[in-house]
Amino acid sequence: MNQLPAPAGSPGQTAAERTERAERAERAEREKFLQEDFFGVQPSTRQNLPDPEPLVVNLTRCVIEVLAGARELDQIARWVSDDVYTHLLKRVVLSARARAVKGQRPQRPTISIGRVHISEPRDGVIEAVVIVHTRARARAVALRLEGLDNRWRASAINVL
Repeated sequence: MNQLPAPAGSPGQTAAERTERAERAERAEREKFLQEDFFGVQPSTRQNLPDPEPLVVNLTRCVIEVLAGARELDQIARWVSDDVYTHLLKRVVLSARARAVKGQRPQRPTISIGRVHISEPRDGVIEAVVIVHTRARARAVALRLEGLDNRWRASAINVL
């Protein structure tokens, strides 16, 4: 007859069985921790990453178009972190409401990219400021890119 193993701490379980069970649980927890470290998002060094300037310029252009309603936010989702996506989603909703109150339709903005300033505070992290000129005014877009899994990903974007 097959017997089911006794639950931990049951009277029918010997001290050796309880110890073995505890060791197995600890080993499983350690392996889980190592797997998360190994298979999770890994930071990349600067030498393993492409030139960030084209991404900075294109991401800036896309963010301006998203806020203007001319582009869907989902189109840049793979290049931004979850926090940035949520932040931009709130800005998109506010922009859409403002256009609705004014009776304006979404249209692709006419922009030109001005000066791009890029700095590297530490290996694998880029902070950039891009000046964007429109017909009405000039704006600054601040971005922070982090190298994760050998590609750039925006961890912060602010349109000023």
